[in-house]
Amino acid sequence: MPALTGKHVVVTGGGGALGGGVVELLRARGATVHVPQITDVRLDDEVQAVAYYAQLPPLWASIHLAGGFAMGAIADISYADFEAQWKINTVTCFLACREAVKSIRKAGGGGRIVNVAARAVVLPTPNMTAYLAGKAGVTAITQGLAAELLSENILVNAVLPSIIDTPANRAAMPKADHAAWPKPAEIAQAIAYLASPENTLTSGALVPVYGRG
Repeated sequence: MPALTGKHVVVTGGGGALGGGVVELLRARGATVHVPQITDVRLDDEVQAVAYYAQLPPLWASIHLAGGFAMGAIADISYADFEAQWKINTVTCFLACREAVKSIRKAGGGGRIVNVAARAVVLPTPNMTAYLAGKAGVTAITQGLAAELLSENILVNAVLPSIIDTPANRAAMPKADHAAWPKPAEIAQAIAYLASPENTLTSGALVPVYGRG
């Protein structure tokens, strides 16, 4: 029997290139996968997160792929630009983690949370200050929650991809060595393991999924 049979899993950002690979793999392993959709942009992010998680069955896992990317030299980054990266990366992760914990606790027996940060958080890249600050918040949330929830057998980890091999990234960087970039299906394998009952030990890890780039 597949490891996730009968288990409910949320995947935020499940409609993206990476998200599609994660959702497909989780379903192949037996999970019932829930992908949030933004139905009313007028609603506050917190209102939407609370309402979405509250109407779901108790969860085994929640995987948080939703986020955004922007580059810019520090002298060119406005406060609004910085705040936007913080909201789309750190705040969305915080809200999803918070509501996921409430739902996982209802099921009893532990659970799993997987976040997506970025390689650049540990190997800084120029002209990404706002983005790095947003993703650094994701790593801090991950490690803080891992310590907080370990006694409940709720294991919390993050993967740190480099540039992912997607059509959009290929179009933006046509001369790059695309073969060296990690593929969505490869990253999905790492995420699915961290989110599975087979992962009984790893928590608080920032897992490199860099490819050969």
